[in-house]
Amino acid sequence: MDRLLELLRERGFRRGHFVLSSGKESDFFIDCKPAVLLAEGHALVGKALHAAIDDALGPVSAVAGVELGGCPLASAVACVSWTEGPVMDAVYIRKTTKDHGTKKMLEGADRLSPGARLAIVEDTVTTGGSTLRAAKAVQDAGFEVAGVVAVVDRLEGGAEAIRDAGFVFTALYDRADFMGDG
Repeated sequence: MDRLLELLRERGFRRGHFVLSSGKESDFFIDCKPAVLLAEGHALVGKALHAAIDDALGPVSAVAGVELGGCPLASAVACVSWTEGPVMDAVYIRKTTKDHGTKKMLEGADRLSPGARLAIVEDTVTTGGSTLRAAKAVQDAGFEVAGVVAVVDRLEGGAEAIRDAGFVFTALYDRADFMGDG
């Protein structure tokens, strides 16, 4: 088993009764943050997502993380990209427009050229709703969405919704890697 999956299983996987951010109820929960916020997990997820973006999406100018779980993922990829190339700067996508200061929806995007290609990274995908809202924010800011790479696809329709919206979607792991039912 790969070490990142091992960390995700040990630190972030739980069985029980949970209400997900999508509003759906589930008998399991995968919280990637306890694993990816470890120094080791951060390095591992950065390498894995960097490779997946390179393989599935081709050249991108930046990697955009959806608040909150995707932000450390974007930073991890940016860090790895600095040493391994190609370089992909990080952008953070807010869930709502900042209500003060510059009122930005995207942090770190002001240095990008209009029309730049961005990869969106997510920790877990269930229905795809938050990912599609993030994709719209990226497009509304004048950038192209190259595609979406998730750490975990829960296999509950999110991948299909993202693909139906016209975006490439790939995930490092899915439900079966945690539940053993695949």
